Amino acid sequence: MKNITFAAEEITEAATEAATKSSELSIGDAAVTAVFGYAVVFTGLVMLMILLYCTGAYFKAKSKKEAAKNASPSASAAPAAAPAVEKKTAPGSAGHVKLYDVPDKEAAMIMAIVADKMKKPINELHFISIKEVK
Repeated sequence: MKNITFAAEEITEAATEAATKSSELSIGDAAVTAVFGYAVVFTGLVMLMILLYCTGAYFKAKSKKEAAKNASPSASAAPAAAPAVEKKTAPGSAGHVKLYDVPDKEAAMIMAIVADKMKKPINELHFISIKEVK
């Protein structure tokens, strides 16, 4: 039992000496340790940044290839239908009006009456649709 106690005391003394020696770092040693630690951290961050940049570039190139691949069959296919031609509006008009079961003459009269009641010029009003209520 004495040998175990003696061994435990020696280990405790050795640990105490190591702790006091490690806490007695000189300023130069502490500076070197700090600089080395910062260098390791920033090197890791730069490597991570490079990895993310390369991954992004890979996926961008992959999506461009897929877009080009999908666009090429449609170019060789029959031409698409001609786009719808927009009707020209008269100067000062507010666009086209959709008429539902209303003749053009009655629609013009309704628009004139609304403009007169609102005391505004008809070209400042925007009629979207006119529908007869039955």
